[in-house]
Amino acid sequence: MAYKIKSAECTVCGACDAECPNMAISLKKGTYVIDPAKCTECKGQFDSPQCAAVCPADCCVPA
Repeated sequence: MAYKIKSAECTVCGACDAECPNMAISLKKGTYVIDPAKCTECKGQFDSPQCAAVCPADCCVPA
């Protein structure tokens, strides 16, 4: 299951985008979004999803 970004809580800081190893995060219409086709929850690369680990607003959550 992919992660998603709660756009109402996103501060558009860019921390998640910089940490995503799959380039699944992009800026769309003033907020960051996660492409579920590219998101692997960092399985096989990290112990936990990096977007959730670095998000200061805790808005990266399982979809």
